[in-house]
Amino acid sequence: MKTKIYSLLLATMSTLAFSQSGWVGIGTPNPQASLDVNGTMKIRQTPAAPTLPGYQVLAVNQNTGGDAQVVQVSPQVISEYVINSGINTSVYSAKKTSGITLINIGILPNGFRPVNFLVAEKTTGTSSLFSDSDGSYTAPSAGIYAIGFTFRYGTGLQSGVLTTPPSIAILRNRAGTGTIIDTREFSGINLGLVSLTISEGSINSLYPLQAGDKISFGLTNNSVLDLGLLGSSTGSFYIYKVSN
Repeated sequence: MKTKIYSLLLATMSTLAFSQSGWVGIGTPNPQASLDVNGTMKIRQTPAAPTLPGYQVLAVNQNTGGDAQVVQVSPQVISEYVINSGINTSVYSAKKTSGITLINIGILPNGFRPVNFLVAEKTTGTSSLFSDSDGSYTAPSAGIYAIGFTFRYGTGLQSGVLTTPPSIAILRNRAGTGTIIDTREFSGINLGLVSLTISEGSINSLYPLQAGDKISFGLTNNSVLDLGLLGSSTGSFYIYKVSN
């Protein structure tokens, strides 16, 4: 009986000493923090927070030795990290200020021919997204993309009104089938004694794309264009994914 009492006293004293030290270990005889859990953890019920402001988020800081320490993180810190360090691998843009020609890659809708943009002319993005051979951007994943295309033919203003004015256009090639997804026609102005063509246009909108879709930027009805003026034209485009 005395043995049992002594054992109980020793266990109680040990527990008290363990608690007073401020180091409690679960699954470990050598705790390294106020609460050191060596194993999995399950939380069965927690209250739901209606909003994040005023709360701290618990996160695990994985140390090089394999141990993980729980830390508190402000939701604002998480938001700033996502904004400042997030990388959108779909972003690509390019600008061409001279030497513009139109690439002949076969029969396409409305006589569409892409501008000869080159990887060397990119202003941002990953080179592997673009092909010099057909002047196309390849969508890396499915989603909604913001696409913009601006083109100025010559000085942007031509004398006379073209009977069949060309258009700047964006073409999508999906599994070998080309489809024009947007156009802007050069507009003409008749001022009586003088007729003019505003030979500049811009397209900016959102478009759904599938992974592997090829996007080209060019002109339709290009047979009426003067090659000399075309060479002195300028063009630019951008494209990036904004949503799944």
